[in-house]
Amino acid sequence: MSATDESAAATAVAGPPAHRDRNVLRWLVAYTASVVGDSGFFLALGWAANQHGGPARVGLIMAIAAIPRAVLMLGGGVVADLFGPRRVVIGSDTVRCLVVLGAAAALALSSPGLWLLIAVALVFSVVDALFMPAVGALPPLLAAPGELVRVQGMRALCIRLGQTAGPPLAGVALALGGPAAAFTVAGGLFALSLVLLLAVRIPGAGSTAAAATPAGRPSRAAAWRELVDGLRYIRRRPLIRRLVLASALIELGAGGPLNVGMVVLADARGWGASGAGWLAGAFGVGAGASALLLTVTGRLPRAGAVLIAALAAGSAGLAGLGSTTVLPIAVAVAACAGLLFGLNGGLAYALVQTATEPAYQGRVASVLGLTAFGLGPIAFPLFGTTVAATGPGPAYAIFAGISALGAAVGLTSPSIRRAELPR
Repeated sequence: MSATDESAAATAVAGPPAHRDRNVLRWLVAYTASVVGDSGFFLALGWAANQHGGPARVGLIMAIAAIPRAVLMLGGGVVADLFGPRRVVIGSDTVRCLVVLGAAAALALSSPGLWLLIAVALVFSVVDALFMPAVGALPPLLAAPGELVRVQGMRALCIRLGQTAGPPLAGVALALGGPAAAFTVAGGLFALSLVLLLAVRIPGAGSTAAAATPAGRPSRAAAWRELVDGLRYIRRRPLIRRLVLASALIELGAGGPLNVGMVVLADARGWGASGAGWLAGAFGVGAGASALLLTVTGRLPRAGAVLIAALAAGSAGLAGLGSTTVLPIAVAVAACAGLLFGLNGGLAYALVQTATEPAYQGRVASVLGLTAFGLGPIAFPLFGTTVAATGPGPAYAIFAGISALGAAVGLTSPSIRRAELPR
């Protein structure tokens, strides 16, 4: 990256490769435990809500658990930059652990009403808005810039593992002991995550005033100004600004077709529930393969150009997925889409974090998190409405076009086309 505002700004961290760095591995295992706990917690929360009032209550509780997190996530990024990501991660993980274990105890010892689930969902959602930007801001502080692609690949593998293992684990706990047991398991996983995070050390933190906050540390008395400053920071840097915009378009375009769309498509084509399962599983396998590729290679030359090509091909595959009527072909296309979109996501995160100054990592991570968790609730109903109006094939084509706009953003941006990751 030739321009100064597009150059790698994160502080280099000397040490072994990320996959051999015990500090990074502790963070990864803690992150995996957290993802497994998250997945299990939300399943248990929905099950408990259903027991207290049926589907309407499930929708209410899950909305309470999701909306505050999306609304407050930008503020969570400010807090991470203000106090340091490690401190915020440990504090928020402690609260999550205590809240979930407290809910488990309450459910085991008494029969509280819906109010308990509402309170737990609300507090967990608010604390998650602090946890997620902070945990996302840690990789550049733990690994050298040249290792960030490998770290993102390992992180993606951990996410896949956590999302696969969490629901079945919670399901077993629910079958054996009900919501109290499932909450206990989730709380135990958060406790494990907390213990490991306490053992994580930020290299060079002892020589600075705070683990992740160098001389340009934000003022505690001006949180709103710091939030605005973080958004301006993104706007002033072409590489980061364009990658955030591309990520938002991808989420809007691909989120619906690759989630609710697979169920709708399988039903419309007569493939049944097993067909939907094959499609979702194939996409997961492809995404896992991309994570493994990034983990093994560690660095891809011409990362910006590869990112654009992967996104363009993935968008084309999305359109093809909606037009095919043969299940084996659809499964193969879904696997390719998982590989391409996964590759794009890992490279985008690595490029953004490499180009972001340490004092802004939390706020930039919160904006990226907002595109993932804030746009999904918008994309899903939009896609469903489009399917109802046009049918699945045209709907897939329309949303693939939105995703392709992300590739167009990259193609028209010299900062992305020429972007390289550090060696």
